[in-house]
Parts: sequence; C-alpha cells; structure tokens
Amino acid sequence: MNGTLPESWLEVLGEELHQPYFKELTEFVEEERARGPVYPPRDEVFAALEATPFDRVKVLVLGQDPYHGEGQGHGLCFSVRPGVRVPPSLRNIFKEMKDDLGHPAPDNGSLLPWAEQGVLLLNAVLTVRAGEANSHKNKGWERFTDAVIRAVADRPDPAVFVLWGNYARKKARLIDTERHAVVEGAHPSPLSAKLFLGSRPFSRINEAVAAQGHSPIDWRLPNLAE
Repeated sequence: MNGTLPESWLEVLGEELHQPYFKELTEFVEEERARGPVYPPRDEVFAALEATPFDRVKVLVLGQDPYHGEGQGHGLCFSVRPGVRVPPSLRNIFKEMKDDLGHPAPDNGSLLPWAEQGVLLLNAVLTVRAGEANSHKNKGWERFTDAVIRAVADRPDPAVFVLWGNYARKKARLIDTERHAVVEGAHPSPLSAKLFLGSRPFSRINEAVAAQGHSPIDWRLPNLAE
C-alpha cells in the first residue's frame, strides 16, 4: 500500500494518513503482501476514490470487504474486472436492475461506468488476504472509510447513501439523514436475496438523486465483447 490518495480526496482525508492507526494499518498490509497474495493490487486500493472525485459524489454504495478470489477485487465494491466471472451478489444486483429498470445484465461485471457518474463504490475494508473473507477486518480500514463517509456527509451538497445489509446499516449513525437520503435494504448476497430482490433500489436511488437536484444515474452497463 503506497498511501497515495487521489488529489480531490487529499484535502478532506489527508490528515488520516498521518494518524498512528494508519501507519499501523499500512505496516500490517505490507506484512500481509510479503506473506502472500492480497487483493486488490497496491495501485487499486483507492480505486473507488480515484474513479469518483470527492465533489462529484452523488451516491455512496457501501460494501463490506473486497472479493477474495484471484483477479476479482479491483477496488470498487461489488464490481469485478472485465473477463472475471460475475459473483453471486453482483448477479443478484443485475437481476434486480433488470426487474426494476428493464436494463439487461451486461456481459461483464465492471461497475466502473457507475463510478464515473458519481456513484462511490466504497468497501468498509479496502484489502483482503487471498481466499479469506474478512481477513483484514478490524485492522484500521473501518476508521479510514468511516472518515470517507463522514467527509461526504459533511459536504453542503447532499448525497444518497445506499446501505445494503445489517453491516452497512450500522453506518447510518455517521449520516445526517435530515440533509441526505438513505436507501436501506437487504444485502444482495444469496443468503438474503429473497429480501433484496423486489426492493427496487435503483428507482429509489434515482428518485432521491433527482429530489436533491442532481441528474439521475444511468444504470445501464455496456457489453464489452465484440
């Protein structure tokens, strides 16, 4: 981990990089990388912040930790790089997108087009040991990503916070719900898919985005195959 934050986030998060906890976190992640594979790669740890500049965040979607399979996690929650098999949670997101908005599932799992429109795809924990979900939990990432959530929540410009599942819902305490919209629901994983499917989150998010005076998100995702 090189600790390099994108320029637009440095002003609001730069102090975090100098805190003792962040130094310990950096040392922990580097020790983990010395022992074996850690995802995502170093240059993609802050990919969500790079793809969605601070002043362009319309929607913040909170995930838990990166996918832990080879080549899966690339720094955007729920997203996988093109060419990687779409994981079950993302398949359910695509199924709900079709049922809610009529948009068919794309031939790939990259959510970068959403991020580029102002959807911050943030995991609460930004790294993971290969093959071991939650292996970097409670090492300091949560403190850093809570600071990300607070930074967006403290802006004058309102945003929509999407909290899927009990873990994400606990972060509602960081958000002024008088100024911001919160879209809560079940997690899209197969364990809670029955509650997630039919919840129409995409329509609800866009209604909230429009009510805040922003242009809605175009949730359609392009096919990348020739």
